[in-house]
Amino acid sequence: MPARSEIQAEITAAQDKVRRKYLKSLASHTGTDTILYASAFTSKRIPNLPSYILSVTIEDMQGFMAAVHGLKGPNLDLILHSPGGSLEAAEQIVNYLRAKFTKIRAYIPQNAMSAATMIACACDEIIMGKESALGPIDPQITLPGPNGPFTVAAHSVLQEFGLAQRSVATDPRVAPLWVSKIKDYPVGLLDLCHQTITVSKERVGTWLTQNMFRGESDAAMKGKGIGDWLSNAALHKTHGRPISIAEAQSIGLKVTPLENDQKIQDLVLSVFHSMCITFETTGCVKMIENHNEKGWYVTLAPGQLIVPQPPNRGQHMMY
Repeated sequence: MPARSEIQAEITAAQDKVRRKYLKSLASHTGTDTILYASAFTSKRIPNLPSYILSVTIEDMQGFMAAVHGLKGPNLDLILHSPGGSLEAAEQIVNYLRAKFTKIRAYIPQNAMSAATMIACACDEIIMGKESALGPIDPQITLPGPNGPFTVAAHSVLQEFGLAQRSVATDPRVAPLWVSKIKDYPVGLLDLCHQTITVSKERVGTWLTQNMFRGESDAAMKGKGIGDWLSNAALHKTHGRPISIAEAQSIGLKVTPLENDQKIQDLVLSVFHSMCITFETTGCVKMIENHNEKGWYVTLAPGQLIVPQPPNRGQHMMY
């Protein structure tokens, strides 16, 4: 009689076979190399996972290198399902993929938020369904706190310092209150906030100019306008606000409805649904795999304890 662990491995293998079947079918139908990049951030099966496990991190480069190895190109279809993550990691992933492939299409079956939105904006075309969403790209900063690391919008930090300046200028007696409130902020925080806000919108503007709007006379103006809009925290109000296909099209992004091609829609959603089932029924919490069954996976062992940690040095800007 096989052991329980052996049966579990057999079930997992069968599930992987189904997901990979649909991924291969999609690539065969489009005639394009295909990579799935996804994490279990919408799954409720494993609660309270720290964000760094599910987010875009520099470690994901290993996964993309494994998934790209052996692909012939010159084009790539990238299926994205991610809450976002590190700006630095997203930039390195984009630089790598753009160096490897001539044309890249981003499929968004449900959510590609924040830094994942930035990756999508580095592609030549975005394909979204009626249910899909992109997100704002305003930077979020992880800071030390009395109860552990906490994340705050860079825009909010600047707003708070501005309010402090105006309050003290109006009534100097409130200065001690503001000093006690902001005394624990690290040195250089204001400059860091300004710089990362600038970098995020400039990177997106440049990627759009060089790729999605390549060759157009007003490419730079379009790219800058969209980068500024996506990074406008005052406009979007919350970092997790969903940006629908209609809104994405209205700001000038080249977004094609997934529903335009029934066959592709069926195949993309089949990959997505099988991916969701994998996250719900196994310890896998992130996957980067190509249509040739090659890739990289983050899997938690049963009962494994994940201890929340701050982002790595140089990866502190989280989206």
